[in-house]
Amino acid sequence: MTPEQIDALAWDKGAGLLPAIIQDAERGQVLMLGYMDRAALQATLACGHVTFYSRSRQRLWRKGETSGNGLRVVGIAADCDQDALLVRAAPEGPTCHTGAQSCFGEAAGCFRADDTHTAQSFLAHLENIIEQRISTRPEGSYTARLWSEGTMRMAQKVGEEGVEVALAAVAQTDERLVCESADLLFHLAVLLKSRGLSLVHAIAELERRHRATP
Repeated sequence: MTPEQIDALAWDKGAGLLPAIIQDAERGQVLMLGYMDRAALQATLACGHVTFYSRSRQRLWRKGETSGNGLRVVGIAADCDQDALLVRAAPEGPTCHTGAQSCFGEAAGCFRADDTHTAQSFLAHLENIIEQRISTRPEGSYTARLWSEGTMRMAQKVGEEGVEVALAAVAQTDERLVCESADLLFHLAVLLKSRGLSLVHAIAELERRHRATP
C-alpha cells in the first residue's frame, strides 16, 4: 500500500484501529482476525510480516515473535468502505495458539481442486499467484516480466487478447475461444493489479448491476 492509500483509510471509525482479516494466500483459508493501527500497518509493510496492535497489551506485536509461527505478507487490500483490511499471507506454521491452522477451525474453508465454487476460488488463487510472482520476481516468470514493462504494456496485451477472443468467437473452434478467453482473463487480472484492483471488483460491479436491475 502507498502512503496515500494508508492515509485514505478510515482510521477515525474505530478510534485508530482497523480489523485485519488474515487469509492464507495459497489456500484461501481464513486464518485469524486481528487489529492494526497506523503504526502496525506501517510495520507490517516495512518488515514483510504481519504485525498487530494488541489491545490487551497496548503495544505492537508481530505474529510469531515468541512462537515462531509468523505470517509472511503477500498482499494487503482495504474493503470498499476503507475501514477493514484483508491481508493475504503465507503462514509459517499453525496460526492459532491451540496449534490449529486457523483460529476459525474447519469452518474457515480452503481452496480445493474439487471445490463446488472452483471457478471463483481459482480466480482468487490466480491473483495470489500473480502477487507472488510480482513480489519474488522468479527467473523466467512471464508475469514478472510483464509487470516490469509497465501499465501501458499490460493494457496493450489486454487489447490484443480481446481482439483474439473476438476473432475466435466468429471464426475458430470453441476450444480456441476458451483458450483465448483464459488469456484475456489472466492479462486483465495483471492490469487490474497494476491499479490496486482485482477481478473481485469487476465481479462486485456485475453483482451491483444485477441487484439494481428490476
